Amino acid sequence: MPETTTMPLAPMAPHAVMSAFNYLRAIEADDTEAAAGFADAEPQMAALLVQVAERVVIPVTTLPDKEQEEVPCDDSFALFELGLCFLATLRSWHEQAGADATAGIALAVIRFATQILTENHEDVADILHQLNAVALGQAMKTHPAPAGAPAERTTGV
Repeated sequence: MPETTTMPLAPMAPHAVMSAFNYLRAIEADDTEAAAGFADAEPQMAALLVQVAERVVIPVTTLPDKEQEEVPCDDSFALFELGLCFLATLRSWHEQAGADATAGIALAVIRFATQILTENHEDVADILHQLNAVALGQAMKTHPAPAGAPAERTTGV
């Protein structure tokens, strides 16, 4: 069983969160020019997107802890295994194709968010915004700016 399913994920750095979510929002909005600019500015974009995918997929597909009252059912185990397969596929794709996999990984993350995380009339852009806010909040708590450093702009596309 991969370590990511039993250990909490370390928060990403704030700039990594902003870069990845700026790219995701540009892809979701079909703004290829902005997406290309974000990808050019971050040579490790595909790796960042895999990290974002882990932070999106693992909380949704993981089995309940022993402390939780929820009892896993057959569907829980299937969802858990599908989540692991999905993440393993994204990691393999990144390892084999590198930067060439960036747009495809982004589309896979967006598709997951659309199919699994949206409810009723929610827009995937709203979900991406919420995921960004959570990831950036975790990143800022873990990687605070040094005293006296200029404030980093946290808005994007």
